[in-house]
Amino acid sequence: MSEIHIIGGGLAGSEAAWQAASQLQAAGVQDTRIILHEMRPVRKTDAHETDNLAELVCSNSFRSDDATQNAVGLLHEEMRRCGSLILRAADANQVPAGGALAVDRHLFSGAVTQAIADHPMIEIRREEVDGLPPADWHNVIIATGPLTSLPLAEAIHDLTGEAELAFFDAIAPIIHKDSINFDIAWYQSRYDKKGPGGDGADYINLPFTEEEYEHFIDALLTGEKTDFKEWEKNTPYFEGCLPVEVMAERGRETLRFGPMKPVGLTDPRTGSRPHAVMQLRQDNALGTLYNMVGFQTKLKYGAQQEVFRLIPGLEKAQFARLGGIHRNTFINSPRLLDETFRMKKAEQLRFAGQITGVEGYLESAATGLLAGRFAALAARGQSPTQALPPETTALGALHRHITGGHLSDGAGAKGAFQPMNVNFGLFPFIETPKEDAEGRRIKGKEKGFARKRALCARALSDIDDWLSTMQRAA
Repeated sequence: MSEIHIIGGGLAGSEAAWQAASQLQAAGVQDTRIILHEMRPVRKTDAHETDNLAELVCSNSFRSDDATQNAVGLLHEEMRRCGSLILRAADANQVPAGGALAVDRHLFSGAVTQAIADHPMIEIRREEVDGLPPADWHNVIIATGPLTSLPLAEAIHDLTGEAELAFFDAIAPIIHKDSINFDIAWYQSRYDKKGPGGDGADYINLPFTEEEYEHFIDALLTGEKTDFKEWEKNTPYFEGCLPVEVMAERGRETLRFGPMKPVGLTDPRTGSRPHAVMQLRQDNALGTLYNMVGFQTKLKYGAQQEVFRLIPGLEKAQFARLGGIHRNTFINSPRLLDETFRMKKAEQLRFAGQITGVEGYLESAATGLLAGRFAALAARGQSPTQALPPETTALGALHRHITGGHLSDGAGAKGAFQPMNVNFGLFPFIETPKEDAEGRRIKGKEKGFARKRALCARALSDIDDWLSTMQRAA
């Protein structure tokens, strides 16, 4: 019996296991076993709280679910059409979040864990792989994520000869809803936008006057921060997940044009737009916990409680979880991996998830989806290259970024490759429609929306064609 070994039970590893098993099962293959190695609870991490697979350690949001003109929402829909376990569990355990897809994190990870445990072709082994896999593991996916254990990280470093690339990732606090002052706070989604499971009033909003905002910024800038070790001090942050203090250090107005922007919101007490707004998003199905949107932080625990209780409406806030910060590592994938995510120096090893240089829950799961399909084809003695997704799709755009689509100095120089969320800048060019469906000329800002709609329509058409081709080939 042949085996596929997947190291790491996060979003990417869980999706990879599910896809590999599903593809082999659909092809009638019964002599292959998928073994998912997860080191928790044998060895815990600084960020995880449970032993569940696919535990969400930062936000509970998968971001926009709009598949008509948003690259993230498009990725959602493509993954749904590919039979993604992560999207199935997210859709089944969603909580209101405006136009975003957010989940009850515990129900979500529980659903993923149960589905993997129940699959007849998958075995979960609770153990740490503390170095390179044994030589007799011929089909391996390394999906250990941002918290790769040190022995394995050192082994990968020794194998590749590449200097380590790293950045810090920060976690936002979670607040008990019953400690929020609703004499000040109100429910509203930005522009009253409705989303999956929502009603247009999915966020709790906390308004600032100009004076309150300036006082808050002063406290944020002077609050006691986490001390980094000497060797960590030059590690860059990922721009898409900056600690709130780092954003404030870039300018006093930065937060008002970022996570605290007041646009699309009206304070019912005044009937006008506040100077700034901090939003809270539902974090569990019961609606008892809310997380601070965009408030990843490296403040020390005592400082967090002191500073964040300066936010109007959070004067008596009780925290279910305080924010934190952890180191995140990734490899120079365009230089080290081939087009099926195999390491060029060790072709039995594939990589998936954040360690490849994608950023975001769904982006990580998407690389697991592809890696699982590649591994399943290899287990059947077929070429994984037949499963490369079209570049015109969100899956293909991410695949291309990892395997060489980024801009560099031409030699894959260390430091040139950086983590990336899915975005339309990764997609091939498309001509912007000149007229809408009614034949009216498209003008001004509408051109940008029309282009995005065209990119999404092309992608969904191409993903359907790709899946049909894969089904026929099976």
